[in-house]
Amino acid sequence: MSNITMNINSDFETSKISFDDFREIILNDYRLAVESRIASLSGRKEVLTGKAKFGVFGDGKEIAQIALAKVFKPGDWRSGYYRDQTLAFASGISNIYHFFSQLYANPSLEADISSGGRQMNCHFSTQLLNERGEWLNQMEQKNSASDISTTGGQMSRIMGLGLASKLYKENRNLDHLTYFSQQGQEVVFCTVGNASTSEGVFWETVNAAAVKQIPVVISVWDDGYGISVPNEVQTTKADISEALRGFQREGEGNGIEIFKVRGWDYPALCEVYEQAARYAREEHIPCLVHVTELTQPQGHSTSGSHERYKSADRLAWEQAFDCNLKMREWLLESGIAQEEELVELEKEAKEFVRQEQRRAWADYHKTLQVDLDEAIALLSTVGHPLVDVPLKTLQSLAEPSLKEIYSNVRRAIRDLRGIDSTEKEALMAWYALKQEENFGRYNDKLFTDSADSPLKKQDIAPHHEEDIVMVDGREVLNACFEANFRRDERIVAFGEDVGKIGDVNQGFAGLQEQFGELRIFDTGIRESAIIGKGIGLALRGLRPIAEIQYLDYLIYAMPVLSDDLACLSYRTKGTQKAPVIIRTRGHRLEGIWHSGSPMTVLLGGLRGLHICVPRNMTQAAGMYNTLLRSDEPAVVVECLNGYRLKEKMPTNVGDFMVPIGVAELIREGRDITVVSYGATLRVVQEAAIELEKLGISIEIIDAQCLQPFDRTEICRQSLEKTNKLLVVDEDMPGGAAAFIMQEILEKQNGYYLLDGQPRTLTAKANRPPYGSDGDYFTKPSVDDVVEMAYEMMSEYNEKAFPKVF
Repeated sequence: MSNITMNINSDFETSKISFDDFREIILNDYRLAVESRIASLSGRKEVLTGKAKFGVFGDGKEIAQIALAKVFKPGDWRSGYYRDQTLAFASGISNIYHFFSQLYANPSLEADISSGGRQMNCHFSTQLLNERGEWLNQMEQKNSASDISTTGGQMSRIMGLGLASKLYKENRNLDHLTYFSQQGQEVVFCTVGNASTSEGVFWETVNAAAVKQIPVVISVWDDGYGISVPNEVQTTKADISEALRGFQREGEGNGIEIFKVRGWDYPALCEVYEQAARYAREEHIPCLVHVTELTQPQGHSTSGSHERYKSADRLAWEQAFDCNLKMREWLLESGIAQEEELVELEKEAKEFVRQEQRRAWADYHKTLQVDLDEAIALLSTVGHPLVDVPLKTLQSLAEPSLKEIYSNVRRAIRDLRGIDSTEKEALMAWYALKQEENFGRYNDKLFTDSADSPLKKQDIAPHHEEDIVMVDGREVLNACFEANFRRDERIVAFGEDVGKIGDVNQGFAGLQEQFGELRIFDTGIRESAIIGKGIGLALRGLRPIAEIQYLDYLIYAMPVLSDDLACLSYRTKGTQKAPVIIRTRGHRLEGIWHSGSPMTVLLGGLRGLHICVPRNMTQAAGMYNTLLRSDEPAVVVECLNGYRLKEKMPTNVGDFMVPIGVAELIREGRDITVVSYGATLRVVQEAAIELEKLGISIEIIDAQCLQPFDRTEICRQSLEKTNKLLVVDEDMPGGAAAFIMQEILEKQNGYYLLDGQPRTLTAKANRPPYGSDGDYFTKPSVDDVVEMAYEMMSEYNEKAFPKVF
């Protein structure tokens, strides 16, 4: 642990600037600290008066964040959390006006530049994309990954953000990507609360950062509590830097540099951050700065009071050691400022914050007022007693909301049912237009929807020589990856056993030797860090393939996948993207933890990712070719038992493209439409042969993708012929099969084409036991498919198909 920072009270080196310049810098820092504190206090009042829903603020951490901002340079990155408002103000990531606009949930990106009203206050991000979804120059701004509320969730992505600097520094073939790096000189500044260091993702990431030696400075804001739980309950030795002492770098080995500094000691903080940033920037040594003796003057958030759990002595200490007060005392004691000028400065700061708060509220109110005035005007022209109540309700609103406006408009439209008039038609037309506008305000940009969306890529079929070469499926994948790595220097791949042995199923066999350890490499067993690495690398312009060895293990990374990656485009309103490809394998094998198919978990938690379920390795290769030329994230689940099955080797193995979200008709039939995917598709194909012997002809459709599902609606087209539907998969009951059923019956209106009950055939609710017999009795078998299809035909025509059981 670096002892030089334990109790520093030295003044700045002033030989390079005049005292007046030095004094102005420090007074501006104090002014910003005061403004940020007043913003926190005002924000709390806005919540308590009902003008905002909820507030969480960074009061008590102002001085440390100002010191950190001094070493935050253009091109650097922040991965922080919802206590960083002073850092955001000091670095230019946000300002007081944007802060209040976000507090009011203004749905305009011009007002809330971080999320367009989609995130609660103090969740910051910077715009990385233009309106066409193209990258902006990251070297011309200080960058911030979009914040998430999950405690510790900001940790994982620092692995990729920092590793990108390392790759840009060491791989000269990336020098042309000057929008993203200047040969790896960028530092990642991560902030985390002391209580969040109890999370597993914190330890997983710190360990990985120490192993890889990535340029990151992690600041732990330590105010002694995690809501009401003190450090003594949270952390070994009640001190995270002491608990991490074994990570301290020694000699030339790897590890981290650990600093400890008081959060009210302005000169010491500035010196510590200057040294930590230098270690990270120049030597790529990860650093942890443990900032102690911080306070939280307003408690955790607007939903509680810290007086409930802090003792009188603790509250008195916090008042005496408030960082802003301590800086004020230092300014007076050192002669840098006089009492009267600080009083004037504080008065000006209060008036400035109040002015910006009023401006933010006025602009938000204008947004609402436009819709309110239009609604009132249209309802007034209707001239019917049925609209009197909603009209008068809108006219009486003192503080309108869009919810109240549109709830009353919809009520009026319902009440006017059966009444025809040109005024009603005008109201309906306006409401239809506003539905589109409100979709843009609150629902769009789940995906980037840019010109590089995988849904806009052209379908290119695989080509084969006349003398077809049959190879193991894994060889098709291997050739596909090799071709793509040659085509695009930005592509990297990593995961457990991916590097040296080329993954457990040999998809990357021999490729590390060809392309080097900077592009294809092994990781430890840390799924959260693997996905976080992918997110960070993708944010910085690289094209990562992050491998999770088995589909069952993807669940260990679900918080990072769901809370960060899946909603990244949505929560930034399309201003950030991370086109990570998560490669994994699953479906049938044998054993409780190696043969799961938790597709419903993915469907429920990963809206915002494409979920691809190819039936064989050729289809998988075509999907990789598409995704690696696109800009949206995806999960590709390869069939675990298909790597050694023989397939045709395409001559254009690195160029053909399978469209994303397009199902495929792979067998025509007349009696039943059977929809399946992945490993169960082969089961259905085998069952089709047996069913033919029974006089039943099934039409088989391979879903290929679950998200999006069947964009061309071939399932509906098939139902127009068969009028009967069976969905087969090996997910749990009520899982992906139910999702597919809803897509076909509800979205594609397939319900109206049925002449019998639609059916699903899934795995049992229990996990599959070990052994082939366990697989047979747990997951759909050929016999199961045959008997269910026969039963459906028997229900339709029992005379032709008498009951079996």
